[in-house]
Amino acid sequence: MEIKVLENEKNRLRFEIVGGSHTLANMITKELWNEGDVTVSGYNLMHPQTQNIVILLETTKKDPKKVLLETLSSIKKKNTEFKTQFAKAMK
Repeated sequence: MEIKVLENEKNRLRFEIVGGSHTLANMITKELWNEGDVTVSGYNLMHPQTQNIVILLETTKKDPKKVLLETLSSIKKKNTEFKTQFAKAMK
């Protein structure tokens, strides 16, 4: 997976995930909406025959890069919690 930053402004970040999927993009953009400072969070599949996803993030005050990194940490934590609970349930 490769990430290309397409736009990096004060309150706007647009980047492409080469080889991404709807699952990954949907998870990221949905979790971004839990951040109160986010005004825009969405993604676009550029062409159905390529696996390139473009994600757009806009904030009112916070640095969108920091918001994205915090969101990715939150996703990682939730996935770890799920893995732990699933392992317990399978015993």
